[in-house]
Amino acid sequence: MTTEQIHTRAKASLRSLFTGDALSMPVHWYYNPMDILREFPGGVRKMHPAPAYHPSSIMSLHSTSAGGRGSQSSGSEREIVGDVILRDKRQFWGIANQHYHQGMPAGENTLNAWCARVLIRGLASRGDYNSSDFLTDYVDFMTADPAQHPDTYAESYHRGFFANLESGKAIEKCGAVTHDTPSIGGLVTVVPLAIFQLVRGNDLENVQAVCRKHLSLTHPDETLGRVCDAMIQLIHDLLYRDEQDDPLPYLLKASKCLPKINLESLLKKAPGDLQVIGGHYSSACYITDSWPCMLYLAIKYSHNVEEALIANTNAGGENAHRGSVLGSVVGLITGEAGSELYGQLLHRSEIDSEIDRLLR
Repeated sequence: MTTEQIHTRAKASLRSLFTGDALSMPVHWYYNPMDILREFPGGVRKMHPAPAYHPSSIMSLHSTSAGGRGSQSSGSEREIVGDVILRDKRQFWGIANQHYHQGMPAGENTLNAWCARVLIRGLASRGDYNSSDFLTDYVDFMTADPAQHPDTYAESYHRGFFANLESGKAIEKCGAVTHDTPSIGGLVTVVPLAIFQLVRGNDLENVQAVCRKHLSLTHPDETLGRVCDAMIQLIHDLLYRDEQDDPLPYLLKASKCLPKINLESLLKKAPGDLQVIGGHYSSACYITDSWPCMLYLAIKYSHNVEEALIANTNAGGENAHRGSVLGSVVGLITGEAGSELYGQLLHRSEIDSEIDRLLR
């Protein structure tokens, strides 16, 4: 495996991370796939702006003062949403059927992908990873006024982190534990960190340890940590595999980090995508379901990253962050970023420049 081949795979992986997120953005958290077909006849096959109406939105139930669900107070007390983060977006919370990413144009990325860009820029500028540096960059980015990103919604982990920070907790101890802490969204910033370290030849076990620590800063959960270890192993195996190696054994091995997952048996039944995603497994964010869903799609569509991301988007649910991880995995397999879809990214030029600086 040549250095050029490794860099080609790494670049395709990172490009596809952003592609998978932006493609799913307009139908992010659409839990009924028929709603996707009603909004986009024939399904989503290119980048679209966020619709005004979201049929599955429960954004109005999410706390504006902490992680998880809860009250959205409107008094004089200081709120996380509006006063600390998302400074110009508070007025969109508490509205029935409000789109999570309201007003975002076609090809735009969601907040977690923007946080991956924050990490990439920090790694590229400093030449190494330091958790304190990342936390400083993260807090500066999230609390900037005016906002440095266009998103309206912040996942539970963001709100919980800043609620803890506001309460006086040490910054490295602000990772919040809620019902959805073990979610696939936590892996979005782990991918570029893993690729950055592996491309530089760092030892696999060391990379796993660094990535676990990074994950725990925002997602302190042991089950998610085990999946993180398996994902780093998978990224390593796909990044350095010989061209003739079948990726299937690596993908199946990655499923073994969670109990009661038997993808081999499931694949033999040749089910449709929606029989697996939303059927056999939930299409929600929880890692016990989203991880096998992602691996199923990576196996079925390992030959074509664009087909993988389109299938993921039209399966609905937590498709944006699942799409980021899926894109990174299939990008490593094919060494291709899906040029047509990637070309529709709104910030393609900036993202390309940031990836090139990371991998130089």
